[in-house]
Amino acid sequence: MDHLIYTAASGLSASMVQQRVIANNLANAQTTGFRAELIATTATTIKGTGLEARAFADAQVRGANMAQGDVAQTGNPLDVALTGPTMLAVTAADGAEAYTRRGDLAVDVNGTLVNGDGLPVLADTGPITVPPGNAITIAPDGTVLARDPAQANAPPQPLARLKLASITGSTIAKGLDGLFHVVGGGILPTDDAAKLTPGALEKSNVSATQVLVDMVEAQRLFDMRTRVVTAAKDNDEKSAALMGLPG
Repeated sequence: MDHLIYTAASGLSASMVQQRVIANNLANAQTTGFRAELIATTATTIKGTGLEARAFADAQVRGANMAQGDVAQTGNPLDVALTGPTMLAVTAADGAEAYTRRGDLAVDVNGTLVNGDGLPVLADTGPITVPPGNAITIAPDGTVLARDPAQANAPPQPLARLKLASITGSTIAKGLDGLFHVVGGGILPTDDAAKLTPGALEKSNVSATQVLVDMVEAQRLFDMRTRVVTAAKDNDEKSAALMGLPG
């Protein structure tokens, strides 16, 4: 078999990874605080004594676009939009501390403050529990304030302060759960100077127009690589037919 088909097959595999990334970004174009995934394709050669005539394609998700998304006012007192190099600390499904820009907060049936993914939002001391029946607001510094309806004239009382973690100087990576984690383990430090915008949400930083353009380009590249596989197959069949001719 012509070795060209292996090179072309690696290109098809890279195209499939690219299409999955594009589809995921497009599906989350309206997800609050979503960070678009980035893909990198590199050429990989096999080292040996022979001539390095061909290079295989290796495509991997290499990170996320950390650019600020547009901020939209909602008027909901539990919505918060983060700005700058900060993340909101949450408890991931495995119980570890993870980070997100999703700030559509709510109080669940257990009285725990959670974000739109249903993940508990953290303070420096752990998850934040809201007293039953209390009205909640969030200050620009992340302080969660509770007001007891039975004491209408009393000022709201602080419950805790959201952990707004600084990503400056730390290496973080986006996991399969859509959350950011510290590479190598550990947690991010709290940024005491961080501010947020109450009553607003940061939109996804995915550009739907650009994603559609990327999708068309990726499909064309996939078609080109498919034609290379077909050409390699035809060459193999013609070579076999030529070798079968009587001497």
